[in-house]
Amino acid sequence: MDTYQQQLDAARAQVEEVAPEELNLSEGLIIDVRTPAEIALGVLPNAISVPMARVADDVEALTGQRDDRITFYCAVGERSLLAAAQLLDAGFTNVTSLSGGIKEWMALGLPTVSDSDLSDVTRRRYARHIVLPQVGLEGQQKLIDARVLIVGAGGLGSPAALYLAAAGVGNIGLVDHDVVELSNLQRQILHGVTDIGRSKVVSGAARVHEINPSVSTQAHEVLLDADNAIDVLSDYDLAIDATDNFATRYLINDASMHLGMPVVHGSVFRFEGQLAVFKPHETACYRCVFPELPPPDLTPNCTEAGVFGVLPGVVGTMQATEALKLLLGIGEPLLGRLLTYDALNQTTTTVRLQRRTDCVACSGPPPPLQSGSEYC
Repeated sequence: MDTYQQQLDAARAQVEEVAPEELNLSEGLIIDVRTPAEIALGVLPNAISVPMARVADDVEALTGQRDDRITFYCAVGERSLLAAAQLLDAGFTNVTSLSGGIKEWMALGLPTVSDSDLSDVTRRRYARHIVLPQVGLEGQQKLIDARVLIVGAGGLGSPAALYLAAAGVGNIGLVDHDVVELSNLQRQILHGVTDIGRSKVVSGAARVHEINPSVSTQAHEVLLDADNAIDVLSDYDLAIDATDNFATRYLINDASMHLGMPVVHGSVFRFEGQLAVFKPHETACYRCVFPELPPPDLTPNCTEAGVFGVLPGVVGTMQATEALKLLLGIGEPLLGRLLTYDALNQTTTTVRLQRRTDCVACSGPPPPLQSGSEYC
C-alpha cells in the first residue's frame, strides 16, 4: 500500500493547483474538506463543507455536471489534493486544489468568513444557493434573517409559502381567517385531505414546518381589516398579496403606504394571472392601477367564475421569485410594471405602470385607514 507521501506525490502530479491570488470565488464550487473544528475558525466566502470520506458522493449530489469548475481547499493544501484526485478518478474534468490551503490564503490577507452564523447543516441545505454569485453566504444569511408576510393561505399563498420556506426565509407569517374545504384542494397545495375543516393558517404553518423546520412561522388567524392591518404588517419586511378580493388588496396597499413596505401583488381569474411589485412612493401603487373598488357584480370570485387549478401555482411561484429578488437585492423586480400571464396560450405581457397624481393613497401623505365596508 502506498504511503501518505506517495499518495500525495501522485495527486500533485495529477491535479492542477491554483494560487490563492488567482482563485475566482464566484466560479464553480469551492469545497472545504477540513474537519468541523477547523471550519469553525473561518472559511472562504461561498465555500461548502464536504467531509473527506464523502467527497465523491456529496460532490456528485451538488453538481451532476462533470465539467463544472470545482476547487478544493484544506489547511495547507494536502488533503485538498487527495480529494481533487478522487474526483478526477471519478470522471470529473475541471478540478483544482488551492495551493497552500487556507493558511496561505489568510497570510495574504484574503477574505474569510466566520462559520458561526451558518452551520454545516445549513450550508448543505442551501448549497445550491450559496454557490450562486448573486446569493452566496451573505445572501443566504439575508434570507434567514428576513420576515415575509403572506396574506392569504390559499391558491397563491400556497406555492409562495412553500418556496419561500424551501429557500430559507427565516420568518414567514400567514394571514387567513378561513378553514380548508374540499373544493380548495384543486389548487391550494399547502393543504391536504386530512386538513379539511382545519384553519388554513394552522394547516399552512404545519406544512411549512415539514418543508423546513428551521423556519419560524406565525399563524395570524384573523380577518385582516382597518383596525388590525398596521399591527399585523408592521412586524415584516415585505408583504405578499395572495388574496382573492379587491377590498383586502386595497387595505394591504394602504397599510403598506403607512409602513413604507413593498408589496408583491398577485391575482388570478379563470385562465389569466397578474403580477406586480409596488414600492411605496417610488412606483405606482395598487390604487393607481385600480382607483375605485369595482361593484361586486363585476368582480366574481373563484367560486363563481372558476379558476384553472395550476394557474395559482404559476403566479404564486412568481410572487415568491419577486420576493426573494427584493430580499436579496438582485435582478430586476417588477417595480412599476404589471405582468399578465395567459395559461391557455402560455404567453406573458408586461406593461409599465404610471403613478397617478390624484391617487388618494400615494400622491401625498397616506390617509388614515378607515374601518367599514370599504375594506371588508
